[in-house]
Amino acid sequence: MALRCAGLLLGKELSSSSKQVRAISSTAVLGQGNFLKNSPNAALDKTILDRYRKLETPVDRYQATYLWIDGTGENVRLKDRVLEKIPSSAADLPKWQYDGSSTYQASGENSDTTLVPRAIYKDPFKPGKNDIIVMCDTYKADGTPTESNKRASLQAAIDKVTDHESWFGIEQEYTLLDVDNHPFGWPANGFPAPQGPYYCGVGADRVYARDLVEAHALACLYAGVDFAGTNAEVMPAQWEYQVGPSVGIKAADDLWMSRYILQRIAEEFGVVVTFDPKPMEGAWNGAGAHTNFSTKAMRSDGGMKAIEEAIQKLSKRHDRHIKAYDPKEGKDNERRLVGRLETSSIDKFSWGIANRGVSVRVPRGVANAGKGYLEDRRPSSNCDPYAVCDALIRTCLLNE
Repeated sequence: MALRCAGLLLGKELSSSSKQVRAISSTAVLGQGNFLKNSPNAALDKTILDRYRKLETPVDRYQATYLWIDGTGENVRLKDRVLEKIPSSAADLPKWQYDGSSTYQASGENSDTTLVPRAIYKDPFKPGKNDIIVMCDTYKADGTPTESNKRASLQAAIDKVTDHESWFGIEQEYTLLDVDNHPFGWPANGFPAPQGPYYCGVGADRVYARDLVEAHALACLYAGVDFAGTNAEVMPAQWEYQVGPSVGIKAADDLWMSRYILQRIAEEFGVVVTFDPKPMEGAWNGAGAHTNFSTKAMRSDGGMKAIEEAIQKLSKRHDRHIKAYDPKEGKDNERRLVGRLETSSIDKFSWGIANRGVSVRVPRGVANAGKGYLEDRRPSSNCDPYAVCDALIRTCLLNE
């Protein structure tokens, strides 16, 4: 969370240099030797698109990419439309329909599913200065939220606790793969050296695809994501970035948007991104989405008391949170939360100060200051952040 300061400073510099950001993926090539030899996208000449990006487009038209979560609860879909009136907010944008039977959200007999625009981001992929990406949520024909629309419940919860000024910061871990689902950069018929030298590492024998990672940071800052920082993780080919801290629902919106941006950039490089919480079995770290949560009371002098009260409430609703913290209601996290490799046991709630082997960690700096925030380490890397934030608010603030 502290890395946000650096991100904000960099964001100010980027706001005056959008042309530089738009060029992040035009010429970079990762495929060398046998890596990515079967990746169709890696074989494409990305410079061909540049000639079309230079074409003049009508000044009274712009492109809007509508983005939504499909029925899996962990993947996104998108489609583009051309609009005329530049919006001042998401409420100015028209609703849109799509075939929900092709996204696991409706039957073929009644498949029209509605997209409702909720948040607007600048588009780092399209050349128009007014082109945007629109984060949407989804509704059935009868107007009720689809099963994978967790945003509606979170918004309802946030509306009840605005006085608490809830902040969220989320640490998104992910793993890069070749198109054959083998970790990018790993030996074809073996394993790299054991974990130890890779976390926050540097060097061609320790870190893979840093240019993809840095492109992602630049694109997120341009788009308007509250991007806080990034680092190489414990397992080679595994990375982490952070969003927030942000007030209310924005951190969850930002995480979904940043995931999409990451996958789009990886698509251009020909690399696969997986948010699977345990992509490699054995003595390799899994991937999580540690969620930092605070309220005005926690951040105020003497806030440690409010933090401990929230932890006690969480301890009594452990099962509920495990179900909310991965899209398969805990089945994915069963492979990750095994009580070792910097994880707690999925079966038992625990907490501690500066302890990365517990369900909820209180950072050392927070304990020393007597105020701040808590870190819930249970959410899986493929969690729905709307569901995670919703569970935290409903348990800690609404006493549900």
